[in-house]
Amino acid sequence: MAETAEPQTQQTDDKHAARAERRAAKLAKQINAFAKAHGGAEGQLAHLGRMGTRIVLVGEDGGWGDLVAPSYAVAENATSKAGITVHEDFDGEFAAKVRTGPYEWSRMAGIQVGGPSDDKG
Repeated sequence: MAETAEPQTQQTDDKHAARAERRAAKLAKQINAFAKAHGGAEGQLAHLGRMGTRIVLVGEDGGWGDLVAPSYAVAENATSKAGITVHEDFDGEFAAKVRTGPYEWSRMAGIQVGGPSDDKG
């Protein structure tokens, strides 16, 4: 019985690896589309725990966005495939590139500076 467990485990591992590779390729395509729309892009990877890893993207024009990968390895693979620079931290010159508008400021500050809050009551 142990003889059949190994091939099944290998099959499962192969399926997971293939799925991770497809997901990384899809994310790389999305990263490249973002970079094309924003004159280039740089990124930073942030662990989200069990939810995966966030890929924060900042365009050369200051536009920003994010994607979520199912794991840190998939996020690394995707950014590598896309060929973007990945920063270890979201600070300094990298963070200074982000351009935000009134919507982002009101959502980040919320009720503290008179912005909208999610509390309806």
